Amino acid sequence: MVRTLLAAGAAAFCLAGGPVQTAQAQEKAQDKAKVFLSMSFIGNDWQAEAANMIKAMAASPAVASRIDLQVQVAGPSAQKQIQQINAMVQAGAKAILVFPISPTALNQVVKNACSKGVMVIAYDGQITEPCAYNVHIDQGEAGRVTAEWLAGKLGGKGTIVAITGVPGTSVDSGRTEAAKAVFAKHPGLKIVAEAPGMWSQAVARTELSKILATQGWDKIDGLWMQVGCFTANQMQLEAGIPADKLKPCAGEGSNGGRIQMLPKGTAVEGANGAYAPMGAPRISYASPPYSGAYALKLVLAKLDGKEVQRETILPLPVVTNETVKLCRTGTWQEMSEGCNAFQPAAVPNPGWFASIFSAQTPEVGLKAALNAEPEPAR
Repeated sequence: MVRTLLAAGAAAFCLAGGPVQTAQAQEKAQDKAKVFLSMSFIGNDWQAEAANMIKAMAASPAVASRIDLQVQVAGPSAQKQIQQINAMVQAGAKAILVFPISPTALNQVVKNACSKGVMVIAYDGQITEPCAYNVHIDQGEAGRVTAEWLAGKLGGKGTIVAITGVPGTSVDSGRTEAAKAVFAKHPGLKIVAEAPGMWSQAVARTELSKILATQGWDKIDGLWMQVGCFTANQMQLEAGIPADKLKPCAGEGSNGGRIQMLPKGTAVEGANGAYAPMGAPRISYASPPYSGAYALKLVLAKLDGKEVQRETILPLPVVTNETVKLCRTGTWQEMSEGCNAFQPAAVPNPGWFASIFSAQTPEVGLKAALNAEPEPAR
């Protein structure tokens, strides 16, 4: 009797589409290529935003039907990232997107993955193993261009505070070495203090506070900060320094920093306090957060049998006081016309990165960077 009831229940469930649909869904999922995202250090706005854009790309209709994306976070441990990548290969990965904690530490595990037919593609940070694919800006150019701007603003002489990035990454070393090479050409320039800011506004504040305990704003002429110009301006205002006397800062493409760059009096929705237009002297650059999303598109091209270059160099987004342009609505069309700073009412986090537009990734825009939502199909 019990067996009959169970059998009848199972038959009824099948007629309702339960286990049959589940089996079909599972079969469909098995047809998708397994793609993994291996993230290392995540303690900053850029990493969260880049992950959002990857997830949004994976959720866009043309991509969602093709791949099954799974995300894992290793933290700032090369050994844990190695273990994760090994596990991903064993789980049947077709491709692995990586933000590498080191350009060299993952080489052996990447080589092993390649030998098993797995595409490994790094975004922003680089992997030096020859079989890996890399998508990034020219980090040396980023360091050089920003240092040259600051040297020019200071007339080739003065004191500089340098807040660097995450030590050991190719991103940090490429930028820092290039910037220091520029400063070395100017005997009148001197780096009086340096600290790792971990690409975090909060860490930059902590490190800058320590430096100010011995230096004082009156002993600092300019700042070179991979991340932290928004916070440095905020700290100067808190110290009573007028907005028209802010130190020139060469640094990241945070939205808060770009709003500060706008001329004083610019009408901006949701602006207040330090998150307001004040004409702050700045050059703003960024590793674009869409780099991981673009890397995912290259994975699809590779899965389709298309030829993919081992190294893709993305354009370096550079914004100055002369070129900063407010996005009134943040639509794709508006971004394509060159706006590069977003309304604080739409982007309340001033540390959020504004360089999100690429004609190569129409699937992702403002909603993707904020909430991992893809753009409507075009």
